[in-house]
Amino acid sequence: MPGTAPKGGGRVHDREILRLAIPAFGALVAEPLFLLADYAIVGRLGTVALGALGVAGTVLTTLVNLCVFLAYATTAQVARRIGAGDRREALRWGIDGLWLAAAIGIVLAVLGVPFAPALVEPFGASPELAAEAVTYLRISLLGTPAMLLVLAGTGVLRGLQDTLTPLVVSIAGFTLNAALNAWFVLGLGWGIAGSAWGTVIAQVLSAAAYLVVVLRGARREGVPLRPRLAGVRTSGAAGFALFIRTVGLRVVLALATAVAARMGDAPVAAHGIAFQVWTLLAYALDAIAIAGQAITGRTLGAGDVAATRAATARMVTWGIGAGVVFGVVLCVARPWIPGLFDADAAVTEELLAVLWLVALLQPVAGVVFVLDGVLIGAGDQRFLAWAQVAAAVAFLPAVLLVVVLGTGLVSLWVALGIWMIARLIALSARARGTAWLVTGA
Repeated sequence: MPGTAPKGGGRVHDREILRLAIPAFGALVAEPLFLLADYAIVGRLGTVALGALGVAGTVLTTLVNLCVFLAYATTAQVARRIGAGDRREALRWGIDGLWLAAAIGIVLAVLGVPFAPALVEPFGASPELAAEAVTYLRISLLGTPAMLLVLAGTGVLRGLQDTLTPLVVSIAGFTLNAALNAWFVLGLGWGIAGSAWGTVIAQVLSAAAYLVVVLRGARREGVPLRPRLAGVRTSGAAGFALFIRTVGLRVVLALATAVAARMGDAPVAAHGIAFQVWTLLAYALDAIAIAGQAITGRTLGAGDVAATRAATARMVTWGIGAGVVFGVVLCVARPWIPGLFDADAAVTEELLAVLWLVALLQPVAGVVFVLDGVLIGAGDQRFLAWAQVAAAVAFLPAVLLVVVLGTGLVSLWVALGIWMIARLIALSARARGTAWLVTGA
């Protein structure tokens, strides 16, 4: 176990962990819940529109997820300066992060809009569906700068030890998104373009809310709003390592889906449902990881290694406990899950077998996600990039064996389990050491 809290001292951190984790959890689960509302509204337009939303949404989500480093790197940098007692410099780094987000967002929008057909083409959709997907994607890409500003703004506030404001902005933004989509799509009859415009407007207003909060704080501290080239460059370097980490993760998940697709319709459908269950539980566990980012950055910035060790040990305990609870709940709910997705007999059989593994891996996931957050908060991005690449390499022979031997979906999830255990070993070994415990601003 990475670090040992003083006897009875671990509970001292519980209040702070919960203060940060509970609002973070609310913000994390708000997105998938409100996205279901988007699908329900667009579904009224028919199968083609719904399929187009799925294709375009996948492209857009992938682009945004690859830029999640804007939130993570900014959280670490801001939290470290808060711990050092320099709120002015913390906000200065936050401003640099916002400038970087805006620059990347503008580049993605400028390049993405004309190349939208090329981004949709690999999905092999019918001409009618592809045309609808391109329409949605081109409009939505106009909001990319706002989407990335939301990521960076979230990172600034988390670094400032504030996860409540992102929760409020998330709920308000997604509620507005659903309302605008209903009005534009069903009321004004704009079709799938109406859904895209609703998303763009909601994202722009959410980004504006973050900018107002951050810029007010900057004005109070006398922080100039112009970008610092050195600060933007440093944020970009830290972000690049986290980008590599995210690419490694996405490659593994995409490869797993591709292998499941080769097994047939029932296995790939069961895999998709199992992965959605895994993702929902991951959101909950990520709330502790976000607390880990904020707390670790602050305590190391304050030069308090003992507090960092104690908080890490406590958060790992929370991760294991949450993982065990989620695993048990999943085992109990397992017989009813296929019915929620109206799965047929073949899909149900595959899914029920795989859910045992999903449940078994929850305690492992709890530790992995927590330590991931702790090391992000410590600014240990380069190690995280290499660790993710190494874990992906460990996954490759396991998944290759599944393909060569022609074994089933359970074997594929065993390979994913090997990937998670490889991450667990690497992150635990790092957390036991001292190389990541770099103190000061």
